[in-house]
Amino acid sequence: MPNRTVFFVSDGTGITAETFGHAILNQFEVDFRRVRLPFTDTVDKAHQAVRQINQTGALEGKKPLVFTTLANEEVMTVISQGCQGMLMDMFGTFVNPLEQELGIKSNHRIGRFSDASKSKRYQSRIDAINFSLDHDDGQSHRDLASSDVILVGVSRSGKTPTSLYLAMQYGLKASNYPLIPEDFERQDLPPALKPHHKKLFGLTIQPERLSEIRNERRPHSKYASLANCRHEVKEAEAMMRRSGIKWLSTTTKSIEEIATTILQELRIEHMTY
Repeated sequence: MPNRTVFFVSDGTGITAETFGHAILNQFEVDFRRVRLPFTDTVDKAHQAVRQINQTGALEGKKPLVFTTLANEEVMTVISQGCQGMLMDMFGTFVNPLEQELGIKSNHRIGRFSDASKSKRYQSRIDAINFSLDHDDGQSHRDLASSDVILVGVSRSGKTPTSLYLAMQYGLKASNYPLIPEDFERQDLPPALKPHHKKLFGLTIQPERLSEIRNERRPHSKYASLANCRHEVKEAEAMMRRSGIKWLSTTTKSIEEIATTILQELRIEHMTY
């Protein structure tokens, strides 16, 4: 059973509140029950949220934890005055002191994606996602030069999820290109990649883990056999060393860790948040 209930209350999507809250809660070995209350953008909805939070506390006999990102002052007043949980207000904790330090008022924008249709940053993120989908798994060479980063590695080494994460989180145009047996026979990079050497970053993986992943997709095939996985990984790593491509193993790393390493190694700075 969960030890404590946590509420994420926001007048937008709640992504910021959840991201911040999870980063804090992960420091504790506690089984939290997590409840999302997005789009709490009216006084009436705020009262509903207060009732739900207080009822949970009464039933569990423990004060709920409440992370909020509420730009609307009336809504925040209802929550702060009526909530019987432990309240952690991101705007009150961080935005207000920053207003005083910077000497300007914040725009109190509701949600990270407000007015998305008018936002150039949002549109650039969508463009990056579409670009990454079009250039997934080497399916298009067109406009490859526009890539911010090109990931290379054997099939199922983590290229696609990393590309999409870079596009969605940072607005980067990330292509990915598989290294295949024909490349290993030539002992050379695919010709389409050579003009873009500075943008290349390699992903590898332990053969045992690669075999497990491939067996989920094509069980008992040569493609998934441990012997073949060992051969492909060995050849891919040798090729990356010969070509002077920076690379890392994805075996025990999260997508976030992989992406952060790529950004540091390639020193990509024109990102969209």
